[in-house]
Amino acid sequence: MATNPAYPATIVGELAPSLSRWLWLIKWLLIIPHIIVLVFLWLAFVVLTVVAFFAILFTGRYPRGIFDFNVGVMRWTWRVGFYSYNALGTDQYPPFSLSSRDYPANLEVEYPERLSRGLVLVKWWLLALPHYLVVAVLQGGTGPRFGGLNFILVVFAGIMLLFTGRYHRDIFQLILGINQWALRVAVYASLMRDEYPPFRLGE
Repeated sequence: MATNPAYPATIVGELAPSLSRWLWLIKWLLIIPHIIVLVFLWLAFVVLTVVAFFAILFTGRYPRGIFDFNVGVMRWTWRVGFYSYNALGTDQYPPFSLSSRDYPANLEVEYPERLSRGLVLVKWWLLALPHYLVVAVLQGGTGPRFGGLNFILVVFAGIMLLFTGRYHRDIFQLILGINQWALRVAVYASLMRDEYPPFRLGE
């Protein structure tokens, strides 16, 4: 029997046992401070990824300091998305931090000792293209977007929460799986790993 090996990027999200019925309606306002900070962090992320591209091309290594920073930016983004409109999985306000914290959502990527110099030229655009097409349908991109199946499911979950006080676990598992897929693709496209992301929901 074939087995699916674990991808070297771990994306977790734990659904809170109880959630406010109405707080999700104003989370767009509450996350504004995070969005402001993340805009600058993602600008740095893009510049540093270009630096990492050339470092991998010439040395076969992803500079560790840049790697840790970029993983931290993705981790911070995922926590904000999990709190807000990528999942609505918790009412616990996300920390302003790049590092791992005691929080219901987390992202970890195993540091690669060596990376292919050849793959770095094609994996972020050509090889990742099929995943980009799938993610565009599932999530409307790789971050919080007002479109895609994921956002529709989150809005439906929010409406159910508003009127029933419950978050249907099957819907949450589907939402989590969509986000895990998108984040694995983001890890691959950001040159952090050479392993091709699996075409599946969940870990």
